[in-house]
Amino acid sequence: MAALTLFFFSLLLLQALRFSSSQSFIGVNYGQVADNLPAPEATAKLLQSTSIQKVRLYGADPAIIKALANTGIGIAIGASNGDIPALASDPNAAAQWVRTNVLPFYPASKIVLINVGNEVMISNDQNLINQLLPAMQNVQNALNSASLGGKIKVSTVHAMSVLTQSDPPSSGLFNPSLQGPMKGLLQFLKDNGSPFTINPYPFFAYQSDPRPETLAFCLFQPNAGRVDAGTGIKYMNMFDAQVSSKHTFTDENIFRKIIHTLLYIVKSKDKLGKDVKYYVRWTTPSTPATPKTPVTPSPKPKPTSTGWCVPKAGVPDAQLQASLDYACGHGIDCSAIQPGGVCFEPNTVASHAAYAMNLYYQKSEKKPWNCDFSQTATLTSQNPSYSGCTYPGGST
Repeated sequence: MAALTLFFFSLLLLQALRFSSSQSFIGVNYGQVADNLPAPEATAKLLQSTSIQKVRLYGADPAIIKALANTGIGIAIGASNGDIPALASDPNAAAQWVRTNVLPFYPASKIVLINVGNEVMISNDQNLINQLLPAMQNVQNALNSASLGGKIKVSTVHAMSVLTQSDPPSSGLFNPSLQGPMKGLLQFLKDNGSPFTINPYPFFAYQSDPRPETLAFCLFQPNAGRVDAGTGIKYMNMFDAQVSSKHTFTDENIFRKIIHTLLYIVKSKDKLGKDVKYYVRWTTPSTPATPKTPVTPSPKPKPTSTGWCVPKAGVPDAQLQASLDYACGHGIDCSAIQPGGVCFEPNTVASHAAYAMNLYYQKSEKKPWNCDFSQTATLTSQNPSYSGCTYPGGST
């Protein structure tokens, strides 16, 4: 049985020219691609027993939104990348999306944010990138028409790689290749008082830093600290360094700081009950490896003339579950492995992970490093499709 994993993050935001104070909170990303998950009502009770103040959904599951009603917990819901073309081209589609996913639940369910798309800026789909801002604008207009403008914010979730560098913290900078589309997006966020949201993976910073004190620096353990030569500030842990690193400056000085770090918590039992223990730690090596800069990771699988991405033999379910969560949380459609989906059976972590990992690879322009997943996956020329469940792939 797979353990229930909840991804913890703390987010601090400072918006230049708009607000002079920042907002901090602890929240969870609520993923649903797993087996033996508790009912939404049970999860809501669990969340209420903690200091968690925000929940991010990858979609807009009505059962979860309803279960969180009257809890006081802020809810971030999401429109998928596949929704963006319709939302961008048709204001009526945006209005219908709001009528379906917001109005039946608000204000009992405290929806505070709508994320339009996930990591669109690194999708390599220029049409989708160009449609992102119009989609966000139409959703914002739909909220305004429903008298919810200012009460519910609109944003989009970015990959950490929209920043080209973050070490030392004073050197934080947006990727220059994204400054064109990012400029209009940042102006939208400023105009509407919306947050800049990002998916960080602190383990990658640890993985790429061979200094012996790095682990202690990541885990808030005693260490000598690190001085930023650009500012003279001494940082005693990675959290503080990441807080200061997310700087960028556009021509209008629109957005100044992005502060976001990610922790996760692992539930030690499969069912809710007494004596449940939790272990909080930084994202571990089970998180799939995805390049954050143009540097080619090593080692990487060799491309083949035909290819599907599948798990290597003998990989533990815990690692496969992490890869499954990662893939389905990054803009791919995992409905086929949900209950009732054509690939739901066999209902095992290994089978579901294989489908999700391959789909992520196929949607990532079939780059070999997108079939790495912390060296737990490999390319194959043998089609893994079976009895009605078709795995995209083939010639590369």
